Amino acid sequence: MADRKAKITRETGESQISVEINLDGNGSYNIDTGNGMFDHMLAQLSRHGLIDLNVSAKGDTHVGWHHIIEDTGIVLGRALKEAVGDAAGITRMAHTYVPLDEALALVVVDYSGRGFAIIDASLSDSDMGDMPASLVTHFLETLSREGGFNLHVRVLAGANNHHKSEAIFKALAKSLRAALTLDPRREGEIPSTKGIIG
Repeated sequence: MADRKAKITRETGESQISVEINLDGNGSYNIDTGNGMFDHMLAQLSRHGLIDLNVSAKGDTHVGWHHIIEDTGIVLGRALKEAVGDAAGITRMAHTYVPLDEALALVVVDYSGRGFAIIDASLSDSDMGDMPASLVTHFLETLSREGGFNLHVRVLAGANNHHKSEAIFKALAKSLRAALTLDPRREGEIPSTKGIIG
């Protein structure tokens, strides 16, 4: 089996982002974006997806967190896409329900090569630290587009925004892990009648 790893760095006038990813890791992570809540959410992707993840992000935070969070979504999505490669042998589709106290999230993933996201999360800024709730949705949309996967997110219950957001990221982690797991019955074939993912 080829290593499913990638390392991408992107520098613009607004941010400097570096992401290193190993899809077949054990959930180790080293994340420093400068935003504690965002770091906490990315840690969920790593730990519960068993994805080794190193993220370093710096930028113009004096204008807010939009550029750092959006640009991290761009780079992480591209690294994910590169690590998956031609997607030969992957399970491709998966869904996960994750509770966190009163919150319940459903995340459905189709690693189809087509980035498209529908997010129904009803998040507001309370209990979110320095991370604006609107950027949770924007990050997920950006990650899906750049990563080339279909993503549906629905928060089915919850009152605390931290709990709802964390349940989403944990469910995304579990869904990505299941969708990107290699299925031995496929014997390395592309999981599409088209013969390609993309």
